[in-house]
Amino acid sequence: MFDGFKAFIMRGSVVDLAVGLIIGSAFTAVVTAMVDNILNPIIGAIFGKPDLTNLWDIRLRGEHDGIPASVLSVGGFLDAVLNFLIVAAALYFAIVMPLNKLAERRARGQEEEPEPLAQDTVLLQEIRDLLAAQSGRPQL
Repeated sequence: MFDGFKAFIMRGSVVDLAVGLIIGSAFTAVVTAMVDNILNPIIGAIFGKPDLTNLWDIRLRGEHDGIPASVLSVGGFLDAVLNFLIVAAALYFAIVMPLNKLAERRARGQEEEPEPLAQDTVLLQEIRDLLAAQSGRPQL
């Protein structure tokens, strides 16, 4: 059971996922700083409030008999949509668009394809796969 778990953890896709989560966390911090320090002051200048979260709160009923008031927060929803659009635009313009341009240049032959693995690296991978097959473990 431990060997199977170890093989799962060492799989390339799990490592890629972990790296992606770490980069995503760092990217979220950058976007949050941009929203808090650039966009929210602009929104405050336009709407008179520092952010959208409490902009259009609709109180559905008042507090009575210990039951709290219900509030429909349109501004909170708009704030979440704005943050999503900022993250999506930043990812598109910083990552997706440059990678698409690179793929187009490679297809036209303007950019070289990455070099294939060196012969010794291929040989080592074949040896690793053979050893894994002999021991009954899944291949990495």
